[in-house]
Amino acid sequence: MSNLIELFVATILNHNIALVYILGMCPLIAISTNVKNAKGMGIAVVLVVTLTAMINYPIYQLLKQTETTSLALLVFIITIAATVQVLEMLMDKYLPKLYNAFGIYLPLITVNCVVLAVSLFFVNRTYNFAETTVFSFGSSVGWMLAIVLVAGIREKMAKHSDVPRGLKGKGIVFVILGILALAFIGFTGLASI
Repeated sequence: MSNLIELFVATILNHNIALVYILGMCPLIAISTNVKNAKGMGIAVVLVVTLTAMINYPIYQLLKQTETTSLALLVFIITIAATVQVLEMLMDKYLPKLYNAFGIYLPLITVNCVVLAVSLFFVNRTYNFAETTVFSFGSSVGWMLAIVLVAGIREKMAKHSDVPRGLKGKGIVFVILGILALAFIGFTGLASI
């Protein structure tokens, strides 16, 4: 149990998938314009990443038994696309308010590299199902933390800072991400994967 807690803490802080492994940057940069959008995208990522990793784990075990692990990447991509599509249809039918709140974020997650990376990480690290679930949940929470932090900083800077013309827009986001990445690397040694 303690190793699962350590894994969870590590995936959020010193092994943050966005700030340490630099994955999922396209939506992080594009959608971090305000905290509301960042939270919406973050929650959608948490839901999809955790769900797809939990689905991909037994599929990968089946591929191992049939000695067809070379198909894992293709199968993971299909699983991710199908899971997002099914989730979108179910939410549209049964939870229309939540579906409308997510808006464009659910379809965008299909192409977010974080979703695929988490499935590939659990394969490379030979995690069991519990470790895979904790790792996927922690990684997605870490990604959500990163996007909300960036969005919060961008909102504050827009109100209270005079950003140089050459850094306005995406330029300052890269500076913010670099500083946050350095800060999160400071958590190294706190917990290990």
